[in-house]
Amino acid sequence: MRQLTALDAQFLNVESATTAAHVAGLAIVDPAGGRLNRQALADLLRRRLHLAPALGLRLAEVPFGLDRPYWVTDAELDLDRHLFELTLPAPGGDRQLAEAVARIHARRLDRARPLWEMHLIHGLAGGLVGVYTKVHHAAIDGVSGAETLAALLDLTPDGPLPTSLTTSLSRGSASPVREPASAAREPASMTPGGPAGQGPAPTGSGASPLPGHLAPGTAPAPHADSRATEARADGGVACSEPKAAVDGEGLGLSGAAGGAGAYGREGEPGVVGMLAGAVARVAGQPVRAAGALVRAAADLDVIPLAGALPGARLVARAARALAGDRRPRPEVPEGPGMIAPRTPFNGPISAGRRLAFGSVSLKDVKTVARAHGLSVNDVVMALCTSALRSWLSERDALPEGPLVAAVPVAVREPEARDAVGNQISALIAPLPTHEPDARVRLREVGTAMAAAKRRFAVAPAQWLDELCSMLPAPVTALATPAIFRLASVAFPPINLIISNVPGPQFPLYLCGGRVLSYYPMSVLTDMTGGVSITCFSYDGMLDFGVVACPERMSDVWSLAGHLRAALDELLEGMAAEADAYSDAAAPASG
Repeated sequence: MRQLTALDAQFLNVESATTAAHVAGLAIVDPAGGRLNRQALADLLRRRLHLAPALGLRLAEVPFGLDRPYWVTDAELDLDRHLFELTLPAPGGDRQLAEAVARIHARRLDRARPLWEMHLIHGLAGGLVGVYTKVHHAAIDGVSGAETLAALLDLTPDGPLPTSLTTSLSRGSASPVREPASAAREPASMTPGGPAGQGPAPTGSGASPLPGHLAPGTAPAPHADSRATEARADGGVACSEPKAAVDGEGLGLSGAAGGAGAYGREGEPGVVGMLAGAVARVAGQPVRAAGALVRAAADLDVIPLAGALPGARLVARAARALAGDRRPRPEVPEGPGMIAPRTPFNGPISAGRRLAFGSVSLKDVKTVARAHGLSVNDVVMALCTSALRSWLSERDALPEGPLVAAVPVAVREPEARDAVGNQISALIAPLPTHEPDARVRLREVGTAMAAAKRRFAVAPAQWLDELCSMLPAPVTALATPAIFRLASVAFPPINLIISNVPGPQFPLYLCGGRVLSYYPMSVLTDMTGGVSITCFSYDGMLDFGVVACPERMSDVWSLAGHLRAALDELLEGMAAEADAYSDAAAPASG
């Protein structure tokens, strides 16, 4: 049993009739002659579920919402309620697939059960299969999401279960799984309707765990032979023995014993225990809030967005002086006066979702990065900047100043890699969409990201969690949807969220089938904008998923097309520059 942190609970609080707070991914798989089917997936889940703690836990709500919920083990996890199957009508093009997945992505997860679903999708063009998986953001971040789905992936088509895991399984799983029915199907309403559109065919590779956050080394750890292999962002491989979970070990559960009044089923808090904890936390809330406020004031000059407020540096210095904090701090650049401009995709969102996906060559992205002395992530941010500029220009809605983007960053310590929940932060950076020249735009993105990283390096790692914990849990739960809705109308702090997740540069397999592409999907909220862009690099390609609210961006495929065009523009500019240099260096003919 473990109580959700304030940040974890905030992902529950933000949900409303128009907001679903799960992260997801769509894997495109070669089914290996039919080996990848529902029964094979169910068997795989039963064998390896104990390696993915987040998939075996459900919420235990505190009566009257007086405190944050608890995670407890689901004693009889029923795969029929988590593993679904559907078939697209012919021809099964990309746009049909995106339409079907967008409908699933728009639905909130059932909080009475463990907060995840997996959907096996047949009927794709070329005989391929899609596997869409979503997990609630309250349960995972980028690193723990990687660990969660890594349990299902292999380095070879045969994918033998490691000997150490087989031994642990013989002792019994921490979360017993009920046998699935053989014919569980997706509801009829999930069959995509409308005209059958054929979108651009996926050209790349990309299979990985769930989308997460900007953090090197957060790639999956697929099984192979007797060791678990972790793929790192630079393509290297680090091996370590997998940690077995036996009788609840490794699941982050205490399983504390107690009387029936304190605990119900084993490890599950009872009404008395939860209410007692709630009373204690409410009593201590003023002290905790005051402490959080003092810490925030002392770091006001480096906290994203707050650091750009007038007088932030003066307030921070005064707060540190009052607290007697004389520790030397590195100088960081003044935060730019970032005010998110109004755009068509900012404002209150609806419950509907649209999805577009595609791939570009990671080699080409790296070529651009090396030529300009930038990182891959800088180039990804520049591609997003150019794509957004093009989309806004087409609609005569291009702001005079830069857009403002939030970039999630993992702050999880290595010893906490198996823990359920979130350990994330975010850096805020301007996107120079107002700059017409692509190469100048690229340089400005690099400069802005370097400054944002320097500010982030000295900001408190847990500022997001501190912010979420300033108000009592009942107040936060009730007020969050209204605050997010109001902020989207009055003062949106950012225009959108952009995530880039580094992945392994070798193929991975699911139930013997090679995963060809993996398109990540993130969360939309009123306050963070009606579009999000998430990228994942894998096996030589950069796969991206664009999720949008149809009322804010109905033609999401056009934005996806602009992402490809942005890379082509940079490559063509480099080629033209090289040709010009060659012509200038060539000797004049007599």
